[in-house]
Amino acid sequence: MTRQHRTYHWKDGKTLTVGDKTLIMGILNYTPDSFSDGGSWNDVDKALHHMEDMVAAGADIIDIGAESSRPGFTPISAEEEISRLEPILRRLVSDCPVPVSVDTYKAKTAHYAMSCGAHIMNDIWGLQYAPEPGEMAAVAAEFDVPVIVMHNQDGTEYGDIIGDMKAFFARSVAIADAAGVSRDNIITDPGIGIGFGKTFEQNVYVMKHLRELTDLPYPLLLGTSRKGFIGRILDLPVTERMEGTGATCVAGVLDGAAIVRVHDVGPIARMCKMADALRPE
Repeated sequence: MTRQHRTYHWKDGKTLTVGDKTLIMGILNYTPDSFSDGGSWNDVDKALHHMEDMVAAGADIIDIGAESSRPGFTPISAEEEISRLEPILRRLVSDCPVPVSVDTYKAKTAHYAMSCGAHIMNDIWGLQYAPEPGEMAAVAAEFDVPVIVMHNQDGTEYGDIIGDMKAFFARSVAIADAAGVSRDNIITDPGIGIGFGKTFEQNVYVMKHLRELTDLPYPLLLGTSRKGFIGRILDLPVTERMEGTGATCVAGVLDGAAIVRVHDVGPIARMCKMADALRPE
C-alpha cells in the first residue's frame, strides 16, 4: 500500500520525511496526571533525559503534552498549560535533535509553543475545538507548520463510524483551507481511545477498518499506546501493555499508517522496522 509522502523543513535546520519508513513519535508527558506515567517526567532534567533516551531508542519526533487527555481528565486553562511548558519548552526545542510536537487543542498554548520554535501542532480536537472556532487553524497557518488533526467527538453515537470520521476530517480540512493552511501540512489521526468519543467496540472496529482512513490523501498517525482497549483484550494493567501496543502498531503499519505515537520507543521501533520490511507496496 502506498503511503502519502511529505518532507518538512524548518528554519532551525531540522527536517522530517513522512512516508518512507514508519516514523516513531515518542510521548513526553510533562504532566502530573497522565493515565500511564503521570508525574514520571514532570521535572525538567528528568524530562530532557527521557527525551534523550527516546531519541537514542529510535524516536523521530518528540511529542510533549502539559495537559492529560486520559478519560475523565480535568481540563486546565491555556495559562496554566503555558506555565507548565515555560520551564522546559525552549530547552527541549534547542536540545532535541529531532522535531518537537506540542500536544494541545488551545490556540493560545499552540501560539506560545510555535513561538518557542516547536515544529508540529498536535490537536486532539482536529481544529474543531468548539470554544475557539478557527483559532488553531490560524496558528498553524501563521507559523506554516504541520498539524495533526485527530478525530474526536462528544458522545459515541454514529451513523456509519468510518463515514462519520471521514466527514469530520473533511470539516477539519475545510477549516484549514479557510485559514490558509497548506493541505501538505495536514496529518490525520483516528483518535483511538475511550476518551475520544469511541467505545471499546468502536475502537476495535476502527482498527479493523483503518485502511479506509489511510486511503485519504493525508499521512495518518496512529496513537494506540497502552490504551484501554488493549488492556481489556489482554486483561492487563497499563504498565503491561507494550506487546499489545506493538501488535496494534504493526497492524496499523501494514494498513498504511505513517507515524505511530508510543511510550515504549525502542521495542516498538524495532517492530515497526520489521513491519515496514513486510508491508505490501
